[in-house]
Amino acid sequence: MGETRILVVEDEPTIARAVADRLAAEGFAVETAADGPSGVERARAFGPHLIVLDVMLPGFDGLEVCRRVQAERATPVLMLTARDDETDLLVGLGVGADDYVTKPFSMRELMARIRAVLRRVERPGVDAAGHGPMRAGPVEVDPRARRVRRDGREVHLTPTEFDLLACLLRNRGAVLTRAVLLEQVWDWADASGTRVVDSHVKALRRKLGQGLIRTVHGVGYSVEAAQ
Repeated sequence: MGETRILVVEDEPTIARAVADRLAAEGFAVETAADGPSGVERARAFGPHLIVLDVMLPGFDGLEVCRRVQAERATPVLMLTARDDETDLLVGLGVGADDYVTKPFSMRELMARIRAVLRRVERPGVDAAGHGPMRAGPVEVDPRARRVRRDGREVHLTPTEFDLLACLLRNRGAVLTRAVLLEQVWDWADASGTRVVDSHVKALRRKLGQGLIRTVHGVGYSVEAAQ
């Protein structure tokens, strides 16, 4: 992990230093920024493999940082938010964040989320092996190129959104519980992050249409085999 670069954009010095120190102790190369504009500049200069990004920042907020960074270079983003509102979380996912942690958080939880995001990014060829292009209605998915099109037009998905969609398509006709999706997509061994699954499904529906992913109430999600 010594070559893995992580940028921490957080305006609270105590939190920024604690996160940076823990990441450095775990072998990551770390830089920090304390506001929106410097976060964008450090991302451009540092070229991080992942950004830990606070939502509430001076200058401009973390959502705008995420928009600007993603416009220049696809970079995994783990957002830190003190706002536990579903709308705010969906906006964060919609501008390109891969996951989020709500404050206050434990350092153990944060490190687990960071490693899970990095594992997903580092395994692009694993899930593609043996899987050709997949189609569901107007949506086409190319696992090898990690590209998604709807009605022939390319749709930008975050790495996590793509992995979730590909997992559902590989298991078409089956209903996957949130616990199964957390294990297969997020590499989580427990089911404590069900809202993460729900939020990403909502983001996929917003980008790809409401009819693609079916909710099986009290169970999980499915893509119909007949599509």
